[in-house]
Amino acid sequence: MSKKIMVVDDSSTVRMAVAAALTEAGYSVVEAVDGRDGLDKLKADRVNLIISDVNMPNMDGIAMIKEVKELPNYKFTPVIMLTTESGQKVKDMGKEAGVKAWMVKPFKPDQMVQAVKTLLI
Repeated sequence: MSKKIMVVDDSSTVRMAVAAALTEAGYSVVEAVDGRDGLDKLKADRVNLIISDVNMPNMDGIAMIKEVKELPNYKFTPVIMLTTESGQKVKDMGKEAGVKAWMVKPFKPDQMVQAVKTLLI
């Protein structure tokens, strides 16, 4: 059974690009359009890793990760932030929320797949 990854981003183009890279690498992908949608889908579908943007409407990525880490099934689920944000302050906020890796857009598909593989070991 392949590992399932949730991609949370308000950009359909980014979601499609990430999903294409991960699907080609053998992962199954669940997509969410913002943090609120991501939380709703996590309650209905178990995933092994989360990739999220920071800046999104309704609920940003860091707020979502804070809530995700409160869910018993997701306390130890690895999270990659995929964002245009690269400032140390926001990275520190992400780390405090439970983010394990930080990637800046635009991303290279092979680097994304490698980061996922590393975190799912």
